[in-house]
Amino acid sequence: MKAIRIHQNGGPEALRLDDIPVPQPGPGQALVKLAASGVNYIDIYHRTGLYKTDLPAALGVEGAGTVEAVGPEVTGVKIGERVAYAMDRGSYAEYAVVPAWHLVPVPANIGLDIAAAAMLQGMTAHYLLHSTFPVRQGQAILIHAAAGGVGLLVCQMAKQLGAFVIGTASTEEKRQLARDAGADVALGYDNFVDEVKRHTEGRGVDVVYDSVGKDTFHRGLDCLHPRGMIVLFGQSSGKVDPIDLTILNTKGSLYVSRPSLGHYIQNREELLWRASDVLNGTIDYKIHRRYALADAAQAQRDLESRGTTGKLVLTT
Repeated sequence: MKAIRIHQNGGPEALRLDDIPVPQPGPGQALVKLAASGVNYIDIYHRTGLYKTDLPAALGVEGAGTVEAVGPEVTGVKIGERVAYAMDRGSYAEYAVVPAWHLVPVPANIGLDIAAAAMLQGMTAHYLLHSTFPVRQGQAILIHAAAGGVGLLVCQMAKQLGAFVIGTASTEEKRQLARDAGADVALGYDNFVDEVKRHTEGRGVDVVYDSVGKDTFHRGLDCLHPRGMIVLFGQSSGKVDPIDLTILNTKGSLYVSRPSLGHYIQNREELLWRASDVLNGTIDYKIHRRYALADAAQAQRDLESRGTTGKLVLTT
């Protein structure tokens, strides 16, 4: 089968299209014939070595397809079933072996490319809004990179929860996409602190959801009202420098969280709750572009350029 792997850490040129044997499912596993794989920043972190992996390393942590075979002791899925998953590495490929309990059914009215686009970013938006900081009606939130894959979903879901949504994005075109997705206010990055205060009548927001990191984190602290929370769930601009924790006191007894999806889908019940919510047909998943598997390097270049909106998907 064809699979995208890296044999050393580096730039997009490190991605290689390898011919490797089709894996076979063991106990508790299923073999999925993949139709689509989502492209995410975590894939870039694996490629560059920011997140360490043994080499050679398969890339991609999100996919959708059809169950081709099952190993012993599998009862939750069956051959021929349409399924999707996230947080199991190796989805940049024609086939993948996945723990069967990680697979969720894809409704008949949802395309497999949409399912692949929905899993990681959709469940990320879900846990951010429902678990890390459960948003209630009337609360104000700030979402950075509001026109990105997670950002557009946060805008939609937060509006469904009744929040006042402020988003940031780098261009007016992107800011309009955020507004179309539900943002009440869409701002640039230059003076967003003052603008957030103005649009909240000086109070600030209840929570900042930040996937940008280095360029926005410290200013995000100034957007919070006392006892607010900043949720750092990515670092597209680079790692945040260490901070003196007394800053959290002086700026209003603030909270900081650095979550990841894997800690919010630790059992089958929680996984199915999040997946069923994101695949129920009420969320509009914007696929920016579809790429052939062999073009994975270009997909990662496009994602790193921060010139994309919505989701990038590889198809097999």
